[in-house]
Amino acid sequence: MKTAFELVAEFRDAQGKGASRRLRHANKVPAILYGGHRDPRALSLDHTKLLLLLDNERFYSTIINLKVGELNQAAILKDVQRHPAKNAVVHIDLQRVLDDEKIRITIPLHFKGEAGSPGVKKGGVVSHLRNEVEITCLPKDLPEFVEVDLSAVDLNQMLYLADLKVPAGVEIPELTHGRNAPIVSIHHARAAEEPEAAAGAEAAAGAAPAAAPAAGAAAAAKPAAAKPAEAKKDAKK
Repeated sequence: MKTAFELVAEFRDAQGKGASRRLRHANKVPAILYGGHRDPRALSLDHTKLLLLLDNERFYSTIINLKVGELNQAAILKDVQRHPAKNAVVHIDLQRVLDDEKIRITIPLHFKGEAGSPGVKKGGVVSHLRNEVEITCLPKDLPEFVEVDLSAVDLNQMLYLADLKVPAGVEIPELTHGRNAPIVSIHHARAAEEPEAAAGAEAAAGAAPAAAPAAGAAAAAKPAAAKPAEAKKDAKK
């Protein structure tokens, strides 16, 4: 089985929030390895090295050689939990890979031929509705990506999951379940007048409330004008 990356790990026995917190303070990432008809194993990984691997797109869609001491296990990355505010990984999930069992994994879509497509030449805009697709296949048939050719796509046309050309032995589960979702389209750019009209409407809406305080100020001025007449009556008395 061909592997693209090596990930060094250590077994860990202590589990729970406290143990995970101590690992993170030591620049380690808690992880879990499961699948392959074996019990799950808790692992720890070096945080700095893991971040470098996660910067590579291929790390998410290829088979990894997980090395723990003298043991080697083929695996795929199934989930990454990141800190909401820091550039830090909180936890990762890995799944064992067996030669004779299909894996389910998400791989990227690589788009080509945009500049030469009829739709773009006519002034159209390309909208990527998906950047990845989930597939199932045996490990030996796993592609690193699926290529999407836009060189023949015209204005107001779309490509769907069924239009993807996947290698032999690769299936798209969504199609198997009857869901042929769109992945990319080429459409007309919005007319320049539309933003201008929207800006004019916003300006008009902003001007309307400004008239109300002016009317209120005029009404408030009326009682003040009556005060001199009241003063004359008081003088006559």
